Amino acid sequence: MTPTNSAEQALDEALALVSRTPEGGGAGGHRALPWARARDVAAHAGTAVKARTHEVPLTDALGEVLAASLDALTDLPSFDTSAMDGWAVAGPGPWQVRQGGGVLAGSGRPEPLADGEAVRIATGARIPGDTTAVIRSEHCHEGGGQLFADRPVLTGQDIRPRGQECRSGDLLLPAGSLVTPAVLGLAAAAGYDRLATRPRPRVEVLVLGDELLTEGRPHDGLIRDALSPMLDPWLTRLGAEVTATRTLGDDQAGAAALLKAVTTSTADVIVTTGGTASGPVDHVHPVLEKAGAHLLVDGVAVRPGHPMLLARLGDRTDGRHLVGLPGNPLAAVSGLLTLAEPLLRALAGRRPRPRYTAPVRGDVAGHPYDTRLVPVRLDDEHAVPLRYHGPAMLRGVAAADALAVVPPAGARSGQELEVLDLPWASGGCFT
Repeated sequence: MTPTNSAEQALDEALALVSRTPEGGGAGGHRALPWARARDVAAHAGTAVKARTHEVPLTDALGEVLAASLDALTDLPSFDTSAMDGWAVAGPGPWQVRQGGGVLAGSGRPEPLADGEAVRIATGARIPGDTTAVIRSEHCHEGGGQLFADRPVLTGQDIRPRGQECRSGDLLLPAGSLVTPAVLGLAAAAGYDRLATRPRPRVEVLVLGDELLTEGRPHDGLIRDALSPMLDPWLTRLGAEVTATRTLGDDQAGAAALLKAVTTSTADVIVTTGGTASGPVDHVHPVLEKAGAHLLVDGVAVRPGHPMLLARLGDRTDGRHLVGLPGNPLAAVSGLLTLAEPLLRALAGRRPRPRYTAPVRGDVAGHPYDTRLVPVRLDDEHAVPLRYHGPAMLRGVAAADALAVVPPAGARSGQELEVLDLPWASGGCFT
C-alpha cells in the first residue's frame, strides 16, 4: 500500500507538533495531542506502511483482510438445481411417474424428462433436461402411477437456475474485505482452497516494572501484574498476533533489554507498559532516543492515560512501531483504544471502526482541559457510567460494554457521547 499524501501530511504535522516544547510541557516535556488527533495519527501511521500479504488455507484466513478481490471461479450454482424436495415435472399435468428411483444431490446428470413425465428429486440435485418446474412434496399427491398438483404450477418454480447467484468472473467481494465465517463459506462455494490476505500484525508485549508479582496476593509493596494476562487476549481480539509477552525490570539491565528489544525485535509493533513518564526509572523515552526512533505521539490530552506515546522505529514504510502504554491498568486500556487499536486496524488493512454515539444517563464530570474516557454499560440505548474508573482500577471496565468519550468540562444527562465498544462487546475480530 502506497502512503497517501494525507497520511504523510498527518505524520509530518504530528512530528512537528511533538517536537515543540511549550511552557509547562506535557508527557516527556512535549505537547500532548488532542485525543481525536492522536487516534488519527495512529491510523495514518499504519496506512503509511507497505502492505504485507500471504496466501493461506481458508481456515487460516479467518479474521484477516482480503489482499485481492474474491472473484467467482465458476457459476453459482454451477448447474440448474432443485430448491426443494419434491418432483421435477415436464409439461402440463397430470404427469406419469418415472419408475426406478429419483434424482439425488451429488448424482450424475439425470436423463431428460419426456413431456408429461415426473421424477422424484432432492434439494440440491441437478435438474433433468426439459424440466418445466419442481413441485414441492407437500403441494402434490400420487395416484394410479400419476402425479397430481394440488395448486397451480408456474414455469420455473423452485428451480435455482445456473448462475443465479453469480457468473464466473463476477466480483464477489473487493480487496480489503474482512474474512468472516460467512466469507469463508462463500469462498469455499466459489471453489477456493486458499486466499490471499493481509497477515495479522505481529505484536511483542513488554511489561516494565520491578514491583510486579506473577502469582499470589499483593504484599510488602509488591502488586500483581494485571497487564500481562489482560493485554495478550485484548490485542488478539483487536486482530493482532501476540508473539511474546515478557517482563523487564526498571534497573539498568531492564533498560538495556528494552533497548535490545526495540532495535532487534521482528514484531510489527512493540507494546510497552509503564515507563512513559519522566521519572528516575522511566526508561522508554531515553531508549527511544538511543534507538533513533521518531516520536509521532508523545502524550495525549486524555484522562486516564495522558503519558501514552507512539513511536516509529524504522523508516516510514517498514512497519515497525512502538506503542507506550501507561503502567496503571485503566490508563493502559485508554492507550490501547486511543493508539494501539487504530494502528493495528490500519496495519491489518481493516477499515476504521464505525463511529457512533449514545445519550449518557446522568451528568458526567469532566476534566478542565482533557478528554475523559469513562467505562459505561450500554442499557436501553443509553450509556450508563460506571463507578471505579480511576487510572489504577479495572473494576469498572471489567463490567463495561464500552468507554464513553467525555469532552472537557463534562457532559449533561441526555447528551450524545461518542462510544468506543470494547472488543468482546462488539464481535471481537469480526468487526
